[in-house]
Amino acid sequence: MNNRLFYPAIFHKAEEGGFWISFPDFPECFSQGETMEEAYEMAVDALGLFISDMEQSNLLLPKATPPSAITLPADSLLLVIEFNMADYKRKHNSKAVKKTLSIPEWLNEEALALDINFSQVLKEALVQKITTLKA
Repeated sequence: MNNRLFYPAIFHKAEEGGFWISFPDFPECFSQGETMEEAYEMAVDALGLFISDMEQSNLLLPKATPPSAITLPADSLLLVIEFNMADYKRKHNSKAVKKTLSIPEWLNEEALALDINFSQVLKEALVQKITTLKA
């Protein structure tokens, strides 16, 4: 599967304010948001969840409908949603991977005495380091 996917979404103006979102290629997938920014973020999340479920069920993803082939209802607009499967999996995959490492004995004793969670500290340090290196 290609990690970057692009699917059209129709942003409908909701009567009570905000937007509700539908996807021509995924008729069962909907989302909503109070502002355009929130609606877009919710659309990405909804699309991600839907595509992930399809992938886990070994279902083929439909080809994206070309935006020019979509007829828009009144009071709506069409946006193409970019979804990155690799980013989504990183964000939502909490599966732990066991790692073996060595630290000085004195550091181990100090950390144990302070009831420090080694896994949590390593995770936080790695996230910070990766963020710094990618900036």
